[in-house]
Amino acid sequence: MTATTTAVSDATGMESVDSFRLRAREWIPANLRRLADLPADERAQRNVSSDQSAWQRARVLQRTLYEGGFAGICYPEEYGGLGLTPAHQRAFNEEVTDYEMPMLLNVPTFTICGPTILDMGSEEQRREHLAAAIRGDEVLVQFLSEPGGGSDLAGGTTRAERDGDVFVLNGSKIWSSGAYAADYALCLARTDWDAPKHRGLTMFLMKVHQPGVHIERIKQVNGGDEFCQEFFDDVVVPASAVVGEVGGGWAVASRQLFHERNAVGGGSPYFSGARAEGRRGTETDPLIDLVRRTGRADDPYARELIAEAHALGVIHGHLVDRVTAGMRTQKMPPAAGSLIRLFHGESATRQAEIALELAGPAAAMSAPDGPDTREVGVSFLFRQAEQLGGGSTEMARNIISERILGMPREYAADRDVPFNQVRHGR
Repeated sequence: MTATTTAVSDATGMESVDSFRLRAREWIPANLRRLADLPADERAQRNVSSDQSAWQRARVLQRTLYEGGFAGICYPEEYGGLGLTPAHQRAFNEEVTDYEMPMLLNVPTFTICGPTILDMGSEEQRREHLAAAIRGDEVLVQFLSEPGGGSDLAGGTTRAERDGDVFVLNGSKIWSSGAYAADYALCLARTDWDAPKHRGLTMFLMKVHQPGVHIERIKQVNGGDEFCQEFFDDVVVPASAVVGEVGGGWAVASRQLFHERNAVGGGSPYFSGARAEGRRGTETDPLIDLVRRTGRADDPYARELIAEAHALGVIHGHLVDRVTAGMRTQKMPPAAGSLIRLFHGESATRQAEIALELAGPAAAMSAPDGPDTREVGVSFLFRQAEQLGGGSTEMARNIISERILGMPREYAADRDVPFNQVRHGR
């Protein structure tokens, strides 16, 4: 077998993983740039979603993958993907570790919004939007959280009123990552105020840039501004943009949250690039490099910290494998995604703390001729985001206790109460 030969598995009729890996190994260096060869400023900006040029570059890279036959590896062929398995995706991720990839498009386009449309969207929505995203022509985001709503997504008050063949949206969404650079959004809005809060919602697949939509970017503590707030003023959305059923938005949102927890926890089969694999085995590489740059490579305590970080990475990898296999074989419920989401939040926070301990004062300031460890301080400032992405850690604990362990549901004063009788915004 050579790198250009496609070997087909007898059992499945699809290309074998080994053949796919060899083709990727030949194609990648001929078509993608090595990270080590990128200019320093370009390397630093490639994953910074607040940089418009980084988004444009991501679209170009996605188009390159598509034309090379390596885009949408786990998406069905009828929607523009390759229809291959997570094992093929993992093989590609391992081969592309040292090369430039469109990482910005993984979350939420490919790991959250795409799978949600695949599971819950209409056939027309799947064929149009999944294919466009895989070609690099479309970026998707989420319009879920609302100002003052906290983690209670079902308590949203953004209104969508039916007017013939269209809906008219008014309200506001917030904490939408990269909204300014996106084309379409999955937007949860209330269409029935007489129904209990979970039953009066509808999900829309709406254009981001259209009359009536105003986007404000939010400055964060780490200096980034990829989070956005959107304001809707009589935004017209066609009825064909409804995902699922009118009034059935919570079922769509629940599926969306499942994919988000899976993506945040590192278990999504749609993540393309080195990051997913990097979480499994090489998390300690940056820490080893850090102690070498700061002269602490022989410090026993530093070695203990690195060993702890390595153990967390190994456990995370095994947990992801165990849970994803359990959900795939239906031995575990979909709620099991909260297990890897919870562990990821806890371990990533601890990883940031370990890096800070290893860097010491250099994480806050460094001499011009000293090691550049500023990224350690920035990551430490941003560590709490790991406890919020994909739903808060407290929500993950509730889901695990109620839906996996079978413990009694938490009391909710607004359960089964018509939403127009529920007190909110106080």
